[in-house]
Amino acid sequence: MDQRTRTILAILEKEYGHLKPGLSFTNPFQLLIAVILSAQCTDVRVNQVTARLFAKYRTPEDFAALEQPQLEEEIRECGLFRNKAKNIKEACAILVEKYGGQVPSTREELMSLPGVGRKSANVILSQAFGQPALAVDTHVFRVSHRLGLARGKTPLATERELQQVIPRSQWSQAHLWLIWHGRRVCRAQRPRCGECSLQEYCPTGGEGA
Repeated sequence: MDQRTRTILAILEKEYGHLKPGLSFTNPFQLLIAVILSAQCTDVRVNQVTARLFAKYRTPEDFAALEQPQLEEEIRECGLFRNKAKNIKEACAILVEKYGGQVPSTREELMSLPGVGRKSANVILSQAFGQPALAVDTHVFRVSHRLGLARGKTPLATERELQQVIPRSQWSQAHLWLIWHGRRVCRAQRPRCGECSLQEYCPTGGEGA
């Protein structure tokens, strides 16, 4: 890791190291459901829905037993609710039948569940199981490219590049730091470059000021 990258990570850690993941959960299963619901939906909205949802239904068996229309109504506020309800029911059925009601802890097994892609699997591995993983969502993609930490044209290429320049021990934390920086400062529209503590290290710094 070069000195510039080391400095960027140190600044991000100082600003965002105290912040927790945006999704609320108490176990791997709750995070799995929240991650499926989070597609094209804000964490704030997902947390509102899951707070109500998990008070009624607690296990994969509970969700698998729900009728599809009933689950759709429960999660309607999250958008794409029909597809998400289908994925949740199918994923829960697989958890019950194949994994004894437990969420698996490998990327391959997680990605075999409906509604779980590589990014979602990485989030679950990192946040629920404490495994080094670097999920690339739109914020991580945007911020890492603006900072010149990655140039890959796809999330997977960007993930591979970030894994090369960021120490494995910091993958999970760096993922969160980049997300929070993307939400608060390095926004997609009208980035707040004038308020950015990374501006002097950013090749695109000042363009949105």
